[in-house]
Amino acid sequence: MTSTLLSTAPQAPPVLSDVAPAAGAAGQPSLVGMTRDGLAAHLRAIGVPERETRMRAAQLWHWIYHRGISRFDEMTNVGKALRERLADTATLARPEVVAEQVSTDGTRKWVVRMAASPADRGGRPAEIECVYIPEADRGTLCVSSQVGCTLTCTFCHTGTQRLVRNLTAAEIVAQLVVARDRLGDWPGGTRPSDGLVPAAGERAVTNVVFMGMGEPLYNLDNVVDAVDVMADGEGLTLSRRRITVSTSGVVPDMPALGERAGAMLAVSLHAVRDELRNELVPLNRRYPIAALLQACRDYPGVSNARRITFEYVMLKGVNDSDADARELVRLLRGIPAKINLIPFNPWPGATYECSSWERIQRFSDIVFRAGYASPVRTPRGRDILAACGQLKSATEKLSARARMMAAETAEA
Repeated sequence: MTSTLLSTAPQAPPVLSDVAPAAGAAGQPSLVGMTRDGLAAHLRAIGVPERETRMRAAQLWHWIYHRGISRFDEMTNVGKALRERLADTATLARPEVVAEQVSTDGTRKWVVRMAASPADRGGRPAEIECVYIPEADRGTLCVSSQVGCTLTCTFCHTGTQRLVRNLTAAEIVAQLVVARDRLGDWPGGTRPSDGLVPAAGERAVTNVVFMGMGEPLYNLDNVVDAVDVMADGEGLTLSRRRITVSTSGVVPDMPALGERAGAMLAVSLHAVRDELRNELVPLNRRYPIAALLQACRDYPGVSNARRITFEYVMLKGVNDSDADARELVRLLRGIPAKINLIPFNPWPGATYECSSWERIQRFSDIVFRAGYASPVRTPRGRDILAACGQLKSATEKLSARARMMAAETAEA
């Protein structure tokens, strides 16, 4: 995520809204989120001749990922017979948006319910959160890669939620499709009327960060496939340099991420001593700081033009001293890097406090004077628990509240 604050007029308190799902016939797969190979496989399965599959898959790709259509009959260059076969065997359904919250600063958080999967526990469809952050020079979508998380980082709310399962590549891509639906970010789309999203004619989502729920490198294959779909120049057309994958330090999989995805890398560092990082990021006990930083030096494609972002949450009296700042500079010597300083975002039950602004500024000055960009990330969406480290938040409560509101509306 980024640190530029979009100036807006005071807005109404956060809004929670219940949103109807995009319904499809029971048991039919949705083509939304599929890779090119997945679309071609479906076409073959419904009897499209092999010699036509590449062309037909390209047509579907254009309508799904460039035009954002939601009905097969909108595919005007696809014959009626094939459109009917597609409608009989598949849908263009998106995941269900259970609830939407809009922050006073324009940040939007969606609670998204995926279609039921055999991997879901207790037969309950998985729910995740993704966040959109509008800024003066970009619009960033923070996507989730897992339902829950296994890493139990002590400053992160998501880490208090147990891992349910990995998201599929289609479920990851579908978060971007849902965001573009909600933001009117397709050709001819209608933007929300609240004035908190860039005007029509500008892309609303220009950047994607894998910084939502989960550790992306523990779901590497699906993350790589999702990046490929997002970056395809004939569809969603995001530059790989505008897609950032964040890891807490799964060292063995970092080379594969660089080689296979070509995405930008962010590393959740947060401490400069192993004993402290063992506490803040327990994964450090397996892959300590020295091993993590060597993997960063060796990361495919790293250069001054493709710097690694190091995320560093500012915790009062824990990791924010001048000595910590100087050691951070020493550790990163020789790595093309920038350091994002993140004011700690509180959540219910958290035992940490955010460093004072004066302490954060002093820390930033030390890092900056050593030659590293050290922006302080402006907290966004704190009022709706959408800021960095706050996801999971009160998903169950939000969902329950959304259902209650829907019931009250039906009774009115």
